[in-house]
Amino acid sequence: MHRFFVSLSWIHGNEVRITGPQAFQIERVLRMRSGDRIMILDNSGWEIETELVEVNTNLVRGLVRHRRLSAAEPRTKISLYQAVPKSKRFELVLQKGTELGVVEFVPMVSEHCIISDLEDVEKRRDRWESIIQEAAEQSHRGRKPAVRRATFFPQACEQARQTNGLSLILWPAEDRRTLRELLRNPSPSRTRGWPPFTINLFIGPEGGFSNGEVALARRYGLLPLTLGPRILRTETAGLVATAALLYELGDLE
Repeated sequence: MHRFFVSLSWIHGNEVRITGPQAFQIERVLRMRSGDRIMILDNSGWEIETELVEVNTNLVRGLVRHRRLSAAEPRTKISLYQAVPKSKRFELVLQKGTELGVVEFVPMVSEHCIISDLEDVEKRRDRWESIIQEAAEQSHRGRKPAVRRATFFPQACEQARQTNGLSLILWPAEDRRTLRELLRNPSPSRTRGWPPFTINLFIGPEGGFSNGEVALARRYGLLPLTLGPRILRTETAGLVATAALLYELGDLE
């Protein structure tokens, strides 16, 4: 069943009215007709099964037949703080991170980023939102991940601290703490409230985090850890870590 995220204002009681590009897609691209059913998503976590009763290029009208909570949203809420790489690589992170279950992306500028201007980063926002929506529909998400405004690394550390979640920073030079060890053998100070509900995951740029940045991250309460002996690309590291976190915490079952 085809899935569409729509504006909440398009849902009026048991009637759904779809206009614009999505109406065109339903009528001209998918060639759907009255009697066909689609899944409407209002980004609240609910799935709304809808029967089409009128299909035109400019307007598609449907009647709600069933509502249910999405089963695809993970219990563990991962915010991915990604140092912004080249545009195509960041788009891959957004697409695949959405498919995996990331709930929030925070574009971040750190010392070794190729792009250093926050305004340059923000120019791609419309493209990012489109990629996330398509990936969320394809992967049966009930909510679209948020994309926060781009920020510098120190401000990102402060933002993560304010969430009171578990904050992790991947750093290849860390040779004592691995992701698996952390999750399977939490320190005594962390056993209460374990497993974590909110996780902030920091991923460095192509050149990695500097020693000074890691020292700053420690002061904000971030835990440096490694994924193992292999050095992963920036667009790979966050996806691997996200998948490992969700698997270990039971969100891929």
